[in-house]
Amino acid sequence: MASAPSSSNGLHLPDSARELVKILVAGPFGVGKTTLIDSVSEIRPLHTEEQLSEASVAVDDLAGVRDKTTTTVAIDFGRISLNGGIVLYLFGTPGQERFRSLWKDIAYGALGALVLVDTRRIDDSFEVLGLVEDAGLPYAVALNTFPDARQYTEEQLRTSLDLEPGTPMIACDARDTRASIDALISLVQHLLTRMGHRPQAPAADSVPDGAQALPYDAVPSPEVR
Repeated sequence: MASAPSSSNGLHLPDSARELVKILVAGPFGVGKTTLIDSVSEIRPLHTEEQLSEASVAVDDLAGVRDKTTTTVAIDFGRISLNGGIVLYLFGTPGQERFRSLWKDIAYGALGALVLVDTRRIDDSFEVLGLVEDAGLPYAVALNTFPDARQYTEEQLRTSLDLEPGTPMIACDARDTRASIDALISLVQHLLTRMGHRPQAPAADSVPDGAQALPYDAVPSPEVR
């Protein structure tokens, strides 16, 4: 796959780029999607945030996120390059019901999703998980850790979220670059494992329209470029 010349300012793709992959960063309102993309992006992230206003009080539930003053109204966007020539384009999705009509367009061409969950508000994640599953996207769950969150066992969380046994679930502080990268790598490895089970390239109907398939032999290490 051709790549743009590398540049010291980080705007252009590295020369080693071979596979460009669209990934959704999903989750309910206020879970930390924007923060995670900020923490890992090698380029200046794109944000479409607006201030919360009194008009949004009736539609945006601030329970558990009282300090939040802005909300994403379209997408967040960032990029990160992994070893093995894999470049992830990260698209953060709005978490509120009123932006549901954007989901189909944002999800088009995505190969998978990283779903952030706030264990203080587990029920808020059900709708987003349903959207990801309805879109047919493989996903991993990142538990964004908050200091006042109640502690649960892995079994309790998997049961509450109704996760399939093979769905990755990892603890993650969205503010921490290393932890956020590890969460993304867990998703990429999950996608590679799923594809590696097939003796040939995935059938056209097994990957969302427009998606770029990952190579089977390019499992990335935790290092980034």
